[in-house]
Amino acid sequence: MIDASLRREVSLRYRMKRGSRYVGFSGYRAMWLVVVFDLPVGTRTERRDATRFRNLLKDEGFTMKQWSVYLRYFDARARAEAAADRIGKQTPPMGGVSMMFLTDKQFGMTRNFEGRSRTETEEKPEQLALF
Repeated sequence: MIDASLRREVSLRYRMKRGSRYVGFSGYRAMWLVVVFDLPVGTRTERRDATRFRNLLKDEGFTMKQWSVYLRYFDARARAEAAADRIGKQTPPMGGVSMMFLTDKQFGMTRNFEGRSRTETEEKPEQLALF
């Protein structure tokens, strides 16, 4: 489960003014980038590389969902792809890294369970945009 810090982030509900009405971004444009990895940790060098990669994801603003699953919300696909390109250039030499792009609508259908009880799906961070 995502810690409370994700829920406390400021609103990413970007709005554009058209005349006197405000129109928010579509749930089909907003993207979640999910990074899943399986990195070796048998030697000291491999452990160091895996730790550096996890720290890179944290520095990029990702939140840990599970030990090797990190996610982040983006308001547009282009920004998610740019982040994926930056991360892809810094992957460790050994192991596997996969990145999945999910629309906000698709991510909203996620079902989380802890034990047998269902928990809430993570919400996109809330943040103001100043133009």
